[in-house]
Amino acid sequence: MEHAPLPINVTVNGKAHDAQVEPRRLLVHFLREDLGLTGTHVGCDTSQCGACTVHLNGVAVKSCTVLAVQADGAAVTTIEGLADGPSLHPVQAGFQEQHGLQCGYCTPGMVMTAVHLLETHPEPDDDVIKHALEGNLCRCTGYVNIVKAIRWAARQMRERHASG
Repeated sequence: MEHAPLPINVTVNGKAHDAQVEPRRLLVHFLREDLGLTGTHVGCDTSQCGACTVHLNGVAVKSCTVLAVQADGAAVTTIEGLADGPSLHPVQAGFQEQHGLQCGYCTPGMVMTAVHLLETHPEPDDDVIKHALEGNLCRCTGYVNIVKAIRWAARQMRERHASG
């Protein structure tokens, strides 16, 4: 049984989008296939890996667990929306500086999770970082440099905030 498409209006990375979506279309597929934002990865199709993490109204969510229609009226930020022009977000820079990635497949989800963590806990210790990353799987790095990258980014963000 087919369902008629439903209208949605969603702001993605600061740009408004009006679209018609099937009621069961996942947000991850809307972002990747309809909007061409392929930085949000599909890793497992079971909500286990976190590669599809985006921010929905400022909260980190796995976009494979959210229907596109649930994002109607919402603001979504993807990995493509983090950098400020040519300047990387401090978490992105941290992953680069501290070698927090290898194959890079999990990186967008890790970064989006870390950004949300640092927005809510600007001075996390390693245990808080590790707990925040529990919903994100990396098969390459062993997480040591990912934790270092997040600590590095937290310092950068605190220094930036302190300097004005």
